[in-house]
Amino acid sequence: MQVAVIEFARSVMKLGGANSTEFDPATASPCVIFMPEGSKTQMGATMRLGSRRTHFLANNCKSAKLYGNATSIDERHRHRYEVNPEMVPLLEKAGLSFVGKDESGRRMEIIELPNHVFFIGAQFHPEFKSRPGKPSPLFLGLIAAASGQLDLLLKRSCSVISSKPTPPRYSTNGTGTAVLTIKPYPNGHAKKALTSLVNGCYANGNGIHI
Repeated sequence: MQVAVIEFARSVMKLGGANSTEFDPATASPCVIFMPEGSKTQMGATMRLGSRRTHFLANNCKSAKLYGNATSIDERHRHRYEVNPEMVPLLEKAGLSFVGKDESGRRMEIIELPNHVFFIGAQFHPEFKSRPGKPSPLFLGLIAAASGQLDLLLKRSCSVISSKPTPPRYSTNGTGTAVLTIKPYPNGHAKKALTSLVNGCYANGNGIHI
């Protein structure tokens, strides 16, 4: 997320020297700074670690929808630098949305580009809680966007899912015989609906699991 903010400042806001003070302490446009409560002399036990709460500022953003329309989430962190809160108004004016913040409202947690198919960055580490059979909602969203199924995924939430697996879609082939309908990509590869869900729920073919 931090590097994405730097790139946005350089490419969209035309701040060629934009950087993180971690990379360039003398940058004239410090998009990312050392957290004020941190210590640069005592490196032990000075990071922002562990589970922290992120509050969504808008329920119509992709991130909130991926988390099942949650108003807040708890994700694990590990960092000493953060997006410079003094630059947030300028970044927002240029089109970058900070859709998730911490309890104070001054620490940026999630960014999005609203008009982009899938441009999301997070200060936390979604990989820390992601599992092969229960991927992070953000990772699942990325795969869904890459496979052309993001809109379908965003419409689904655990609160409206039946305890029975969704039956496959069939059509007749003109002879009365039912055949499984799979929509192909233009390159001929089969396109199947995602079965993994979000916000603590997932499906593995044997039903819905929480």
